[in-house]
Parts: sequence; C-alpha cells; structure tokens
Amino acid sequence: MRDAGRAAALDREGNSGEVTRIAIAVKTTEGGRWIVPQILEARTRNVEVVVIIPHGTGRLVTLVEDICAGDIGVTLVRAPVHLARPGVRAIRDVLSVRRTVKAMRLDAVLYHLYASALMIRISTIGLRIRRVHMVAGPLYLESPLIRFCERFLVRLDSAIICGSRYTWEKYRSLGVSRDKLSTIPYGVDLDAFAPPTDTARHEAKAELGYESDAFVAVMVSYVYAPKRMVFAGKGIKGHEDLLDAWPAFARRHADVALLIVGSGFDDAGEAYRQELLDRVPAGEIEPTLRWLSSVDDVRAVYSAADISISPSLSENHGAALEASAMGVVCVVSDAGALPETIDSEAGWVHSAGSPTSLLSALEDAYQEWESSRLGLARGKARRFMEESFSQLDGARSVIDVVLSDVRGEGR
Repeated sequence: MRDAGRAAALDREGNSGEVTRIAIAVKTTEGGRWIVPQILEARTRNVEVVVIIPHGTGRLVTLVEDICAGDIGVTLVRAPVHLARPGVRAIRDVLSVRRTVKAMRLDAVLYHLYASALMIRISTIGLRIRRVHMVAGPLYLESPLIRFCERFLVRLDSAIICGSRYTWEKYRSLGVSRDKLSTIPYGVDLDAFAPPTDTARHEAKAELGYESDAFVAVMVSYVYAPKRMVFAGKGIKGHEDLLDAWPAFARRHADVALLIVGSGFDDAGEAYRQELLDRVPAGEIEPTLRWLSSVDDVRAVYSAADISISPSLSENHGAALEASAMGVVCVVSDAGALPETIDSEAGWVHSAGSPTSLLSALEDAYQEWESSRLGLARGKARRFMEESFSQLDGARSVIDVVLSDVRGEGR
C-alpha cells in the first residue's frame, strides 16, 4: 500500500504496524483452485487478500466465498480478469479492472494464467504497484508470435514465478534476468491425494467394473480443440497419440483396459472429443476402452489405476502430480515440464507426438506390472512428490516471493 493507502492501513491497525494488501487474480471461476493454499498462507502472515475472479459460478468461486465467510481479511471482487479481443469491450474491461485495482490500494497483484497476465499488466500501467506473474503452463511461450511479444511485455512484471524449471528456461531464453525469476511448482495436495491400501485398490477396480487382476491404464485430462498457433491440427493433450497406440497394445494383451476421463474444456473441445471417439476402432478393441466425460471424485479413478498416462504435446506438470501422489506410476511425454515429474526409478518418458514411442513405454510398464515390480515404483513415485511437489511448501514459497518483492528484497 502506498501513500494514502498506507495511512488508511495504519488507521485500521492503530500502532501495530503496516498492513500489506495483495490481490490474487485468475481468469477462471472453475479451475485455478491452487490459489486457495496461497490465500490461506498469506493470511497466516497477516496479509490482507483481495481475490479477483470474473463473474460467474464455479467450484473456485464457492471455495473463495467459503473462505471470505470465515475471514474478514479476505475479500472477493468480481472483475473481467481476462483480455477480450481488441475492441470497445476490451477497452471497457481494461478500465474496469484498473478502477478496481486502484480502489483496493494494493501493494502487489499476483496473477495466474496468461489471459490474466495480459489484463493485469495493461490495466495497471502507471500504477505504483508490484506485479508478480505466476506461470501455470508454458504453452503460450511455444507460440513464436506470443514469445516475440513477451520479450517486451515481461518488462511490466516485477517478478516472475515459473511453475517449472522448463518455464524458467523459456524465460531465460527471452533474456529475462535471473534476479527476476523464481521456480516454484504449483504442487499437489499430499493429504487429499494419498495412496490407497491394496484392499481399496481392489475395491476401486471392482466399482469401475474391472477385474482385480486387470492392468488398468488411465488418462485424466480435459480435451482441447486444436489451436491455430501451436501444434496445428492436434489437441495439445495428446489424446490422438494414445488412441493410435492403444489398439496395438490391446491386441497383444488380453488383460488390459484403458479408462479416459475428461470432457471437452469448452464447446469446441467437446466437439473434438466426439470426433476422437468416432476414430476408435470397432471390434475387439472397443471393450478395452472407456471414456467418461466426468467422475464425482478423480481419486477413485487413480485408486483403480496401475499406470497414469500423460501424452501431452505441451504441459507443465499436469495430472502426473495427483497420480504420483496416490502412488500411481506415470507414463509421460517429453513435452514441457512433464519429465520433471518422473523419478528416475519410477516412471517412463516417451517422445511427444509419437504413438510408436508411447506404445514402447506402455509395453515397458506392462512388463513391470506383470513381474510384480510396479509396487516398488509406486512408493518411489509418492516419495518424489513429498520431496519436491508439496502444494503447501509451494504456497509458502510463493508468498515469500510476493512479500520480498513488495519489500524490495532479493530472491
């Protein structure tokens, strides 16, 4: 808080010292639930938090409203924290967000997701406020046009928190100084995603209709329609490659099953999902493959899984963290930050965009399962998450960076 804002803070607190007030902005009402531990961590430091989310309903909104109901130090503000296409509406939204941020008399804004980054950067130009960009995924940096623009836009950030080492390296390649960069993974809730017992695994398989001795592979991901600027013609999550590799794998083994969970992210994504379903070969392969648009609790799926597959063409850490935290060994592509999620002794990495390479990784995983060696890898996958991807540890580090930036300290 600066000037009049700081005076107002001192009035509220009496002589107890300054109040730091930060905003956390995200463009979605549904996803982005990783901001919740960051909100709670900031409150443990007696930092006032303003959460800026667009209008609408969703699970994230519900979670934040519950926090606000029990904590007067957290305020929910609804504003269009995403940049619309150029035009009158975009100008109106920028001015709206600028008025909102200015009225809050903030010390810093922590923003997630690139659309939010564009909006906050542009709408706060000229304001005396610290801007901290936490990068959830590297996809936009893989677009030549956006990468070129980012060389200039990044100057508006006072600090950048990269969600992976891969993203850190991408920003370094743009010439961003090390002093401006930190690497902190979003991590996983290790309490919520914990390994089930052997009995619970058998029960989970039975509830999903699988035999206890079946080799069950799962892929949990929304479906995104192909984007024009990157990976033209293919969805970024790699569903196509898995659907190309699976028939050959299923023909070789009679005791395997594939469960895909995830609807289209939007209408275009759902239309693309239906197109992919139409490609599934008929005959003996169909009984080995099921595709659910959603489940009540994804942990039930991971409890039944022997392996989790993430064949993305672009990714941060993705579903591999939740799967690994539950002791599910992962097969991931070498795209983006996915290899960072794999312990050297627990999991497989295949070439992104190559069904042949994915098929080879599936065969390796099956051999480990058939020889009963997969159980040892489960424990190693879980320990790796505990050591490197704790969501609570990440939230502490994120707030450390934000407060250090407010105070003008080094990182």
